[in-house]
Amino acid sequence: MRDPINYNAFTREQWQQFSADATLPLTQESLRQIKAFNDRISLQDVQDIYIPLVHLVHLEFDHYRQLQRDKATFLKQPQQRVPFIIGIAGSVAVGKSTAARLLEVLLNHYFTDQRIQLITTDGFLYSNEELKKRNLMARKGFPESYDMTALIQFLNDVKSGKELIKAPVYSHKVYDIVPDQFDYIMHPDVLIVEGINTLQLPTNEQIYVSDFTDFSIYVDADPTLIESWFLERFELLLATAFQDPTNYYYPYAIGDHDEAIAKSKRVWRDIDLKNLEEYILPTRNRADMIIHKTFGHRIDRLLLRKY
Repeated sequence: MRDPINYNAFTREQWQQFSADATLPLTQESLRQIKAFNDRISLQDVQDIYIPLVHLVHLEFDHYRQLQRDKATFLKQPQQRVPFIIGIAGSVAVGKSTAARLLEVLLNHYFTDQRIQLITTDGFLYSNEELKKRNLMARKGFPESYDMTALIQFLNDVKSGKELIKAPVYSHKVYDIVPDQFDYIMHPDVLIVEGINTLQLPTNEQIYVSDFTDFSIYVDADPTLIESWFLERFELLLATAFQDPTNYYYPYAIGDHDEAIAKSKRVWRDIDLKNLEEYILPTRNRADMIIHKTFGHRIDRLLLRKY
């Protein structure tokens, strides 16, 4: 990746020096529970990459809170607790979910007096039934497959300080929205929003998801590597889905293995790679930070926006 001129670039070795003396709050077992299905992350990654990142987020959060106080004083308005929103974007299978969950755990450890919550934009996908009505099943994950009006309203409610907000729940097990099941957001101090579309600019909206985020991260890797992680994850899903007839992947797990793998390759080529190239990757340089991965999900470079 050619470094954009408005970013400072750091090697892993340079980045780890920013918090070299910080204590490690996780054990190997707690890390295992955080990791996504086939993601790879180590305690060394936490020490080298994520603890410095949390310290940076702490600085951003403190500056944000001070600005909110100063603005309220200037406008002669009562001070309100306006949540700080972190957006995490990137391709399918690149490791966004692990990054988001790890950040949530670490923020809870270091921000002991703050309420930290995590939400994924997958819950704002239209249901499969609705996608079929709109003839969009083959475009699932593309911008038009999301109920952006509902997502924007949700984020506005969060920023407005609404006490209790519910969000739909998406299940990768059934590959659909779960009826009558919700995540509840209760006036967080920090909300992490993870999803492929957190930096996108949909043409049918005047307000964008990124308008609500105060710090944004893009998890990046070469598309060829992401494809290998996508296929590896599919293989692992097949290895467990055969035990559960309700699992979306069950028919593939009990069917012809070669045909299932061929289908997964078509899905990557025709849907996920196309979505990455046309809609996700172009948003990379809108992020405040780019976390770049190489073989084995190893983070080798970090880019931080200058201005």
